[in-house]
Amino acid sequence: MKNLIYMISMLFLLVACTEKNNEVKEESGNKKVKMILDLDTGIDDALALAYALAHPDIELIGVMASFGNVTMEESVTNTLALLDMLNHAEVPVFKGADRATGEKEPFHVLEISRLIHGKNGIGDVNVSSSPRTANKQDGVDFMIESARKYGKDLMIVAVGPTTNLNEAIKKEPALKNLVGKVVIMGGALIVDGNVNKYAEANIYQDPVAANELFTSGTPLTMVGLDVTQRTKLTKKDTQIWRNLGTTSGKIFADMVDYYIEAYNITSPRLNGCALHDPLAVAVAVDPDLVKILTLHMRVGTSQEDWGRTIGINEKMNDPDPNVSVCVDVEVDEFVTRFMDLLSQLFKAN
Repeated sequence: MKNLIYMISMLFLLVACTEKNNEVKEESGNKKVKMILDLDTGIDDALALAYALAHPDIELIGVMASFGNVTMEESVTNTLALLDMLNHAEVPVFKGADRATGEKEPFHVLEISRLIHGKNGIGDVNVSSSPRTANKQDGVDFMIESARKYGKDLMIVAVGPTTNLNEAIKKEPALKNLVGKVVIMGGALIVDGNVNKYAEANIYQDPVAANELFTSGTPLTMVGLDVTQRTKLTKKDTQIWRNLGTTSGKIFADMVDYYIEAYNITSPRLNGCALHDPLAVAVAVDPDLVKILTLHMRVGTSQEDWGRTIGINEKMNDPDPNVSVCVDVEVDEFVTRFMDLLSQLFKAN
C-alpha cells in the first residue's frame, strides 16, 4: 500500500513538474524582441512594416524614416499613414537622414524608384493622411538611447540606405556590441545588382555609409538580392487580401499589384514581385529561414565599383568575420508565414 501511495505521489509530482516546465517554455517563447525599423517607405517597406506589426515575437518600438525610394519627408508621411490605418498609432516615427553621407545637395528620387514605387512611394494608392507628425527627438539619438536601454533585447533592421545606422554607430561606437542583432536589406554577393551590374539599390544610395558600416566591425546580417529575389508574391496572393473585404486588405493588394506591374517592366523573369524588405524582418527573428556565409566585406566607392558588396581578399582567412551574408532561403516556409501573418493583420483592419 505504501508503495502504491508513493507511486501515485511521484506521478502527481511528475505531472506538476511537466506543467511547470511547459509554462516556463511558453513564457520564454512569448517574450517579444524590441525592434527598430529603418525605412525609406516604398511598397516593400510597407510590407516589412506590416510584417513586423503582425509577427507575434516582435514589439515595434519605433520607426526611423530615411531617403531612398522616396524623400525622407515622404517616408515620414507614408509610415505614419500606414501605422494609423493598421491601428498602431502608438508606434512613434522619427526623422532620419535626408541625403547620403557627405552630400550637400538635396536628395532627388531616382526615376527608376518612381517607376517601381509610384510617385507617392506606395503605388500611387491613396491612404488617409495621419494627423500625427514625426517625433521631435532625433532618430539617431533615439536609436542610441534604445540600444542603451534594451541592450541585447533590441534588434535594428535597416531596409533602406544604411546612413542612419552608420551615423548612430559613429556617434556611439559601443552601439555595435550593445544590441542583440543588426540586419540590413541590401547588397548582392552572388547575383547581379538591380541598379547596375554589381550594385543593389539601398547600398547604391549611400555606399560611403555602407562601406564604413561593413568595415567597422559591427556584427551584421546582410539580406541581399541573393535571397530576396527568390521570395515573391503574385496577383493570386494579393487576391487573397482583396477577398478579405477590409480597407487594409484592399489598399495593400492595390499597392502590391502596382509593384508587380512595375516588376513586369523591370524584371519580367520574376513573374511577380520580390519580398526584399519583409525577408530582412523575418530573418531577424527567424534566422533558421536562411543559410549564411560569413565574410569580412567592403563596399565599393569608386566610379568603377560604386555600391558593390564584396569580400575583402586580404582578410579571407582572418578569424571572426563580422558580416553574415544570406545565400539561401526557405522560400515556401517564409512566403506561407508571410501570407498567414499579413492576412490575419488585414482581416482585423
